[in-house]
Amino acid sequence: MITTVGYPVRAFRDGTLLGETVAALRVNHPDSAPELWFPAGDVLGAGPGRDGTGELAGYICFDPVQVDVQVIDRRPGDADRDVTVKRWPTWGDAADLIAALDVRQQNGRWCGAARSDWRRPVVEGSQMLGQALVAASRHTGGRRPVFASMVFPRVADARIPVPIELTEVATGRSFTALQVRGSQHDRVCAAGTLLLDATAPDVIRHADPPPAVAGPYASAPVDMSVTGRDLRIVDDAYTGDPDAPVGPPVLDAWLRYPEVPADPALHIGLLAQFTGHLSIAAALRPHAGIGQDAAHHTLSTAINAINVSLHAEVRADRWLRYRHLSTFAGDGMTHAECRVYTEDDALIASFTVEAMVRAAAGLDRPADRRRM
Repeated sequence: MITTVGYPVRAFRDGTLLGETVAALRVNHPDSAPELWFPAGDVLGAGPGRDGTGELAGYICFDPVQVDVQVIDRRPGDADRDVTVKRWPTWGDAADLIAALDVRQQNGRWCGAARSDWRRPVVEGSQMLGQALVAASRHTGGRRPVFASMVFPRVADARIPVPIELTEVATGRSFTALQVRGSQHDRVCAAGTLLLDATAPDVIRHADPPPAVAGPYASAPVDMSVTGRDLRIVDDAYTGDPDAPVGPPVLDAWLRYPEVPADPALHIGLLAQFTGHLSIAAALRPHAGIGQDAAHHTLSTAINAINVSLHAEVRADRWLRYRHLSTFAGDGMTHAECRVYTEDDALIASFTVEAMVRAAAGLDRPADRRRM
């Protein structure tokens, strides 16, 4: 499938600019890395690559192993501080993530768009959680999810959709309780319970304030291979390097999606989708000689369960601070207690994550990339 990239891109080799364009094309492949094609007229110098044929005639594709190909994550009108760089190849764009979360009812179940990662074609548990929350909000006519608990007992294949099935447990004037299941090939990949509320005026209100940390623009951007999403980590605390300095089992991350449809359910889904991303990294941080880069190679890691409480309206197009605290690691499992705050320190969500971190061997084989 050929699509436009939608961002400026450039290519360097040994510091020399080989090409720069705003008209690059992306070619997706089901089981291998996507390709980025430059219009030949925007190529300034020769580099390792090849000329296109057929629909790609007049385009040139550089080898990203030998050439530094960059996507400049910039929208018209962005200030310099909002511009980040993603290295090619990328998983995709925030629009692709939103399409996965934007579930629609089909034959009594809810489905979003499937999008695979060629490196490990596994659906994240937190994505299925986000899809379930979007489905539940739409099923109830817009009631706000206030609690969700989901377990992820089996791996789901990211190359095909995971239909979400909702069953009403009870519904009344204020609350709706739902059971949720996500399945592929008649095998349950995710299951849990959701609670939604019509909401009510405050009788009492308090919230635990967050510890002070550097703000988003004083924190380092991190490339997690998604354009249209700005992720920044406080104190450079996220690294896959096993030789990185150790620190406390805490990670604070600032997250923002500059462009999100005006649908409250999708904002909630985006908040939930990121709950599975950094708790394992927080657990690894105090331990010398072990890092995220070992995941799915010598380490077998996976998110097994997430519980999330939603306290207020979510605006994913504004800065959100995810604070991850790993309170226990042992017996092949980790537990994290986490919170989500707005930039002005309002607590809008709390969540816990159960995950596994276990020694593993043989995970470099392609057939093993979908194992937990």
